[in-house]
Amino acid sequence: MAGKVCIVNESNWEQEVLNSDLPVLVDFWAPWCGPCRLIAPVIEELAEELEGKAKICKLNTDENPNIAMKYGIRAIPTIMVFKNGQVVDTKVGVQPKEVLKSLLV
Repeated sequence: MAGKVCIVNESNWEQEVLNSDLPVLVDFWAPWCGPCRLIAPVIEELAEELEGKAKICKLNTDENPNIAMKYGIRAIPTIMVFKNGQVVDTKVGVQPKEVLKSLLV
């Protein structure tokens, strides 16, 4: 996992996502999910490219079911963008890098 990608869980969710000054893209994923593995390099590239402009995070839905349930995650990968603690966009399934980038800039 690239060092620039923030790993979020139930203990740091509020601090890293909801209280962030930057827009936050959260990749809801699980280790057994093939499409999640396909999109992982794209998530890492975005973290590199948007460093200082946006925060790129991953949340393992198997390990954090309460957050996944709270946000109604029914399929993975699901990408959610948060601004000022609110969900402003959601994409389900593998998305092109430019689509994800356009959600943040």
